[in-house]
Amino acid sequence: MKKIVTFGEVMMRLKPPGYAKFSQSDQLELTFGGGEANTAVSLAYFGMQAMHVTMFPDNLIGRSATQFLRRHWVNTSQVQYGGDEMGIYFLESGAVHRSSTVVYDRSHSAFANMLPDTFDWKEILKGADWFHWTGITPAISENTAATCLAAIKAANKLGVMVSADVTYRQKLWNYGKSPQEILPALVAGSDVIIAGSSDLRLLLETEESLKFSELAQKAMKTFPNIKKVADKDRESLNASHNTIRGKIWNGKEMLKTQVFDVTHIIDRVGTGDAYAAGLIYGLLHYPTDQEA
Repeated sequence: MKKIVTFGEVMMRLKPPGYAKFSQSDQLELTFGGGEANTAVSLAYFGMQAMHVTMFPDNLIGRSATQFLRRHWVNTSQVQYGGDEMGIYFLESGAVHRSSTVVYDRSHSAFANMLPDTFDWKEILKGADWFHWTGITPAISENTAATCLAAIKAANKLGVMVSADVTYRQKLWNYGKSPQEILPALVAGSDVIIAGSSDLRLLLETEESLKFSELAQKAMKTFPNIKKVADKDRESLNASHNTIRGKIWNGKEMLKTQVFDVTHIIDRVGTGDAYAAGLIYGLLHYPTDQEA
């Protein structure tokens, strides 16, 4: 069984029931989620040995979040506890032509305030086949960026494949560093990246109007360790109806999946994380990129 390690913050998610807005409800539904943890959960359901590494506050909320991951077959043996606050995000689900809205409250969370030496990455990554991170983690704080870099360097030394969903969240970069200052060192140690054209332009610091394949090839030239650049084409017809397909540039050719018509969407939060899980599973289990 393949062992996958993911690293990132798990937050408490609070939302009004159904498609109600905050101004229309006096109740909130509570669950837990985070980009990298969502990917770990998907991989666990695919039958893989998924471990999620994070830090929770040392209180009943942190323990509840740990139990949530365990219920979904995710290994939590390397979860650390400290601090008092849990990261929170507030969600209003989109309906028809109204898009979803997210508000974050995470800048003082236990995860944001962790120290770079919190985790023994050599021990954590022992026997691992894959390590996955996203651009959300280094955006949270300077400490989380340094911790993520330490994990990537350890994975490189151990010969563990590294993937990154470079996703840029402008709302999160608030600690005095820009993504252009932080992300290149992290991406340089990654083998597979998921990045849209806008993410690649940000990473490459270019405004050139290039095709996705051209930007991907330029990223491979800038960061020679990258072997594949993947993304998805999504068309949002409304909040309940999207079309989507995956694509990957491997340095030689552009490969695409069929277009999937997704109707009656219940909750689209985390679809990119599910895509990352599918990509990781495919690349580990199928001999060709097209099959993956």
